[in-house]
Amino acid sequence: MRLETLIGLLVFLLPLAYSPGPGNAFFAAVGASNGMRATVPALAGYHAATFGVTVLIGFGIGATAFEHPEFTRILSAAGGIYILWLALGFIRAARTSAEPKGDLEPKKEKNIGFWAGAMVLLLNPKAYYIIAAMFTQFLHPSEDNATKVVAIALVFTLNNLLAFTVWVLGGRTLTVLFQNERARRWIDYLFAASLIGVAAWMALPLFT
Repeated sequence: MRLETLIGLLVFLLPLAYSPGPGNAFFAAVGASNGMRATVPALAGYHAATFGVTVLIGFGIGATAFEHPEFTRILSAAGGIYILWLALGFIRAARTSAEPKGDLEPKKEKNIGFWAGAMVLLLNPKAYYIIAAMFTQFLHPSEDNATKVVAIALVFTLNNLLAFTVWVLGGRTLTVLFQNERARRWIDYLFAASLIGVAAWMALPLFT
């Protein structure tokens, strides 16, 4: 990949990766609740799915599915329901933390693993459109497409990983700044509300 193409690709991707969206809200919430180390499996799942989907779309595999509005609607509905389910998990955690506990009872972390992270990407149809738009801009027939598809997919994945790591650390910073249990409970509610908003946003294609 030529340097000017790489720079153009990063300029295209940076605002998309760092602006609020399903992945950012999800990882900020998990980071706030569980910390950076516990978020690693979900990060791995999300970005393994990102790389795989990006390569497939780059080679034109499965791209025609999104020409059918029904498929997009189904995926949007499934994604919205899944994000809503995650939001309810944060609400349950906040309510549980408000209940009296014994002094020796350890805090339980929500189990957010590899597949939970992967599903956040796989059920987000807007991610597929962004990937397709990226290849429209930066993949040209005159070049070695196989090599460039993999290179673009790698840059896209690593850029997202860096952005989401920043969001995880940002979420965790909130819990470090607000140490008392009441504040942490409201942070869980805050991120649950943001995920509910994301779920509503993902469901918009159902009403258009």
